[in-house]
Amino acid sequence: MNCACLGHGPYNCIDIVPIFSHLTHDEMEQVASITREKTFSKGEAVYRVGDIRGELYVLHTGLVKVYRLSSDGKEQVIRTVGPGQFLGELSLFSAQHQTDSAIALESSRMCVIAWDRLRNLMERIPSIAFKVMEQLSDRLEQTESLLEQTNLLSVEQRLARYLLETSGERDSFVLNLSKGDLASLLGMTQETLSRRLSSFQAEGLLALEGQRGIHILDRASLERYVENPW
Repeated sequence: MNCACLGHGPYNCIDIVPIFSHLTHDEMEQVASITREKTFSKGEAVYRVGDIRGELYVLHTGLVKVYRLSSDGKEQVIRTVGPGQFLGELSLFSAQHQTDSAIALESSRMCVIAWDRLRNLMERIPSIAFKVMEQLSDRLEQTESLLEQTNLLSVEQRLARYLLETSGERDSFVLNLSKGDLASLLGMTQETLSRRLSSFQAEGLLALEGQRGIHILDRASLERYVENPW
């Protein structure tokens, strides 16, 4: 075994990531045998557009931003990847160049698996391939939902929905993205995001705490914003 990616301690990912969590312990051992561990520092690139890495990255601590740059250099955040999620999946299907870039937003520890070795393992354990397809289908659905939100929902609706989904059952939480990255993810400018957050605060819907802290004061009104911003 090449890394501490399997086990019940704080540094494991194979037994928590959905594409592997259904496996037996012996099958997990087979995955671990083709896996190496790597740590990326905050701000370090996991891969860049144009790279051909041929690797699957499974995150077990930290946070990674996946993004693209337009021809004029404007950044569009595609998604964020947290513990138990993976990236670099395009290499599974072909040896094409990466069409996006990924950077660690904080110190991130990952299990790295070469796709050629994983494909060989899939031939012996086909259920892994089906789980990968399930996860990619979910990701496609999330991307379509994001496009729908950007095209059909107002900025207030997008922001209210994001805050409600991110908070879960918590009234107080800290945004894990900078305002610039969050604005890009939601399809608005950073200035618009700041104005809408201030507006929500003035309406008594939430309180801003420091640079990224959010305390929800009126969840019901935020939910009504999602349904109808007017």
